Amino acid sequence: MDFEKIFLDGVEWNFVTEIVGRTFVMFLIILLILRLSGRRGVRQLTLFEVAIIIASGSAAGDPMFQDDIPVVYAIVVLGCVIIVYKLVTWLASRFTFVSHLLEGKEMIVVKDGVFDVKHENDNSYSKMEFFAELRNQSVEHLGQVRIGVLEVDGTLSLLYYDDEEVRYGLPLFPATFREVESLEGVGPFACMYCGCVVPHLSEKKMKCRRCTRDRWTKAINTKRIH
Repeated sequence: MDFEKIFLDGVEWNFVTEIVGRTFVMFLIILLILRLSGRRGVRQLTLFEVAIIIASGSAAGDPMFQDDIPVVYAIVVLGCVIIVYKLVTWLASRFTFVSHLLEGKEMIVVKDGVFDVKHENDNSYSKMEFFAELRNQSVEHLGQVRIGVLEVDGTLSLLYYDDEEVRYGLPLFPATFREVESLEGVGPFACMYCGCVVPHLSEKKMKCRRCTRDRWTKAINTKRIH
């Protein structure tokens, strides 16, 4: 394999120095643009803001290494991008339908200790992702959660039951989230899909009254560790 041809063929060393200068300039301009757009962490970005960043990156990238594209072109593009961003965010702050169109709506995913199955097809989160998010917030089982809301930025907001109100719920950790092998043992049992709890099973493959699934695990009612 000819590495010299791959890496050095056609290189104009004078332009390499210019690329370094262009890169520094564009990087500083991007930092300025991001500062003007407001300070947010990556996890807090909405889909609209991600699109703005992608567009800005594309506009800034080409002038860094293409000698036929003046830096001023990128400055004009980035200026237009920030104007559009400010205009749209202003409209979103004034009109609810614009905000919902751009960012979506918050969604209840856990209510009264069970998953809200009415919205199971309204989001791209899998159950395992929800489990991971809940575990990250020290939730051992759904019986500890009074309500859980998926925010438009992808974060999960939770309200908990008081310790004396904690109910039996679907366990979320792998050691306890295991399908029952037989009807032996004391209930209650939790549906492994929606978290519905029943005091006992009439048969191993009994269908859940909420979601009609037929996989069950032992429910637990441990209190939260504060």
